[in-house]
Amino acid sequence: MSYEYDVEILHLLVSGAHAYFGRARDGAADVATTDAERVEVVAGKGIVGDRFFGKAAHMDAAVTLFAVESLEAIAADLGADQFDPLLPRRNVVLRGAELAPLIGQDFTLRSAAGSVDFHGGRHAHPCAWMDTVLAPGAHKAMRGRGGLRCRPLTSGILQRGPALLISPVPLDPARAHVPSMLRPGRLP
Repeated sequence: MSYEYDVEILHLLVSGAHAYFGRARDGAADVATTDAERVEVVAGKGIVGDRFFGKAAHMDAAVTLFAVESLEAIAADLGADQFDPLLPRRNVVLRGAELAPLIGQDFTLRSAAGSVDFHGGRHAHPCAWMDTVLAPGAHKAMRGRGGLRCRPLTSGILQRGPALLISPVPLDPARAHVPSMLRPGRLP
């Protein structure tokens, strides 16, 4: 049995290098980041052109999905204006997707340009840089809702716009913003 959910791919972030490393007081690196209309995903490697593409240490977590509702809730919790959804540097920013139940699950994201199967690996833990690039307190507020690190199981093209999330487990899109500390029984 599978469950289908209408979602929207709002952003597809591709960055060839890390921007947040070292000390925040030194500032972020000046790194070119693209909010692409379409991206090519390669099975087992990630998004072509991205900093994690083909890196052995990131094979099981090469693509990060992120629910924009989480970012909106973090801003509300902190009493801040809405944050730029590209600042957390997550690859695929979605609207309408509860992600935490997908930890340990194989699922499909289907866009107008094609489909990609993923394995949901683990939470995308925020780094302390979030306090600098978003707002003071954002690092703590983002815990449990920083996104889902995934391994692409198939190759394909993803495109911004309406999409379909096909899940083996029921999801509740109204809970996309709720922090979760689910842990897989075993890492992928």
